[in-house]
Amino acid sequence: GTPASGRRRGRRSGPVVLGSRPAHSVKLPPRSRSATTVPAAEHPLAERTVPWLRVAAAYAWRLILVGVVVYGVFTVLGRFHLIAVAFFIALVVTAVLRPLADLLNRLLPRPLCVAVVLVGSMLFVFGLLALVGEAVAGEWGKLANELRGGIHRIEQWLQRPPFRISHGKLSALQDQLLAYLSAHRASLLNSALSGLGRIVELVTAGALALFISVFFIHSGDRLWRWVRDVLLPGGARPRWDRAGHAAWRAFAGYTRGIILVAASNAVLVGVALFLLRVPLALPLMLLEFFATFVPLVGSPVALGVATIVALAGRGPITALAVLVLIVVIGEIEGHVLHPLVMSWAVRLHPLVVAVSVIAGSIVAGVIGAIVAVPFVSVVWAVLSALRSAPP
Repeated sequence: GTPASGRRRGRRSGPVVLGSRPAHSVKLPPRSRSATTVPAAEHPLAERTVPWLRVAAAYAWRLILVGVVVYGVFTVLGRFHLIAVAFFIALVVTAVLRPLADLLNRLLPRPLCVAVVLVGSMLFVFGLLALVGEAVAGEWGKLANELRGGIHRIEQWLQRPPFRISHGKLSALQDQLLAYLSAHRASLLNSALSGLGRIVELVTAGALALFISVFFIHSGDRLWRWVRDVLLPGGARPRWDRAGHAAWRAFAGYTRGIILVAASNAVLVGVALFLLRVPLALPLMLLEFFATFVPLVGSPVALGVATIVALAGRGPITALAVLVLIVVIGEIEGHVLHPLVMSWAVRLHPLVVAVSVIAGSIVAGVIGAIVAVPFVSVVWAVLSALRSAPP
């Protein structure tokens, strides 16, 4: 009956206007979870897996793709292995002779510098091989007598304790060896002929490597700039240029370092063999030099050959001294030469070196064992250069 109630009644009896009710009086229905969330069946399959499995799958297919690319590259290189070996030898020659050519370029024109360093290095190598051949030819008669006497001494040594191998068993073993050689004469001849074919391929690869190294020593930097500017897009050139320089620094440092280590090992072995009066000391010294290019494996194998020669030519005492030499040179190489000489190259863990050498030998034999460690060093240097910030 009050005026306020009359006003309320009059406001209700008036025309109804949509949206005229206060906002606080509008009650919306509660939002159900099923109305706002997408059913699980509509999710992508990757979003319904655990996070670590998604990350592992993402890495897995990328690694598979990289593995396929690497396998394809090595397959192509296997098809053209002669060209690949020639390029590798040319890179080694360039890494060794390019600093000397740059030094001579201060006094002489560039083409003349290239001719001087290449001809001089070839004369040095051929002279060293001629010296080794003359030493072998001069000691051949004496060496044959010493080897026959050494084999007789080895037989007598095997007959004494602790082996106690009878003379009849040794004779039977010699007969079996001769019978095997006579029975497999054709296969051995085929192997020798295939070895001659390998020698022809090696000579061809050497000639091609010499031809390539002429251009690498003369204008390798200009060749790299041409490849970078012609084949690569503009945005990728700085990163590729940084990666290329890092790869060359690692390869050149490793090559020069391993040559210095090989020369040091060869000098130590040569001096020790000359002091012990072991036959064929100079050829064994050269064998030690080339065997050092296969890390962790080559030097012990070369010194094992020296031990057999010392056992046949000088007896078990000298052979035991050569065995001690193997241990001493291995310690000097591993703890003195490598840390000092290889400091400018990429230093790898010995486990990585061992696995690389074995994997390379499985893939491509001796050549793979030689190439494996510099290849891994170059890859690691490129990854390190790309991961770091540009200067």
